[in-house]
Amino acid sequence: MKTIAASRARFWLLLAGPGSWMLYRWTASPEVYGYGHAIRDSGDWAAWLLIATLAVTPIRRLFPRQRWSASLMRHRRDLGVASFTYALGHTLIYLGTKADLAAILADLRALDILAGWLALTVFVPLATTSNDLAIRALKRSWKRLHRLVYPAAVLTFLHWVLAAYDPTAAYIHIAVLVAIELVRIWPRRQRVT
Repeated sequence: MKTIAASRARFWLLLAGPGSWMLYRWTASPEVYGYGHAIRDSGDWAAWLLIATLAVTPIRRLFPRQRWSASLMRHRRDLGVASFTYALGHTLIYLGTKADLAAILADLRALDILAGWLALTVFVPLATTSNDLAIRALKRSWKRLHRLVYPAAVLTFLHWVLAAYDPTAAYIHIAVLVAIELVRIWPRRQRVT
């Protein structure tokens, strides 16, 4: 049990690294690393960790006997919560810069901002139930609830495509996500036919 806790603590230190570096850069040299960098980097890390979370099951299916894929499976919830944490940081940077409720509400008319808010809203119950206590309490409902990660991912990448100055990187990541999902659903389709 202690080794699992130590492993998890090390994993969380690794996951916190990019956020700590962003925070340091923004506070140490805001004139160089300002709002644009912070909002982009926090959004990128939220999306990358979301892709990593969704990739765990397909990786486990492709490499079922590998210890490292089993380790990834144990850390899947951590990846998901880290993705949410970076998305929350992304949102807080946006809110802190806007600092005006009327401007924030006016932004909701833009589809990119609306998609981002909807994605975050869907992620809140997923992040708050990503713990052993919630799994035990919700039983089978937990798995059904956590299938909301797929529409949340669609909203996240819609937000990225619409908000980006150059959506090329978002399209590349969407292609990666589609490939991951094809690997995930392919074995099921094979069993049905």
